Amino acid sequence: MIERLEFILALAREQHFGRAALACGVSQQTLSAGVKQLEERLGVLLVQRGSRFQGFTPEGERVLDWARRIVGDARAMRQEVAALRRGLSGTLRMAAVPTATPMVAALTTPFRARHPAVRFTVQSSTSHEIGRQIANLELDAGLTYLEDEPLGRVTALPLYREHYRLLTAADGIYGGRESVTWAEVGRIPLCLLTPAMQNRRIIDRHLRAAGAEPAPLLESNSMIVLVTHVRTAKWASIMPAALAETFRLTERVRAVPITDPDVSHTIGLIVPERDPMTPLVAAFLAEARAIAPGLAAEVAGL
Repeated sequence: MIERLEFILALAREQHFGRAALACGVSQQTLSAGVKQLEERLGVLLVQRGSRFQGFTPEGERVLDWARRIVGDARAMRQEVAALRRGLSGTLRMAAVPTATPMVAALTTPFRARHPAVRFTVQSSTSHEIGRQIANLELDAGLTYLEDEPLGRVTALPLYREHYRLLTAADGIYGGRESVTWAEVGRIPLCLLTPAMQNRRIIDRHLRAAGAEPAPLLESNSMIVLVTHVRTAKWASIMPAALAETFRLTERVRAVPITDPDVSHTIGLIVPERDPMTPLVAAFLAEARAIAPGLAAEVAGL
């Protein structure tokens, strides 16, 4: 039963029979037969079939929801038994929105010191994709925005508030200022993240509230691309204060606080909402709770 439910999860994730079979390490025939056996056992049609995968039936959507719970519990059970036998180990799968990636080490480094047998995989992703992957049991934890957009069924821990800076040439417009307004920032050409990123949607909202229409000259889904352009002192951008501090800007570039209004948004850790949690996730969440007050104070002081 667990294996067949894993097939359902793979189908939801891959939206394709062949890719789902590959992800499960079985032939497409084996996966299709397993899904059909599950349908026969439950007495309902779960998958809409044609020449290709067309989605789940309403009954299939409900089974998918139960599959996430049952498979998640089965994994938690196996991990807990393993932890009792040889201590905490395994791989923690994590993702972070691009603006929060520099803060990942603040969580993983002390956790690894406490649990040296644990490995990590960390990827940069959109907030929407992080939520989707956590729902489909593809991720154990995510570092993302906790406000404005739905998170789904997760346990959320606030970590710090994100404040914003204008990164601009020291000898350019506003380069000598102690602060700038959102309305002023809206008058200069910018390079920004793509609209798929929640940070960009936040920035667009504040610029429009100040009466400016966002029209960046360059868009990218990579913070590295934006920073390398800004470091030439020929481009300007809007970035979180913590991120600007991480990249150690040259003397030719300044990070000027954006005020009027001085807005901020909460970045936090999200994990699947389940009881019991897997030992790995529970331990990581506990570590994050211990770190959160100091991290919030450190970021607030930038």
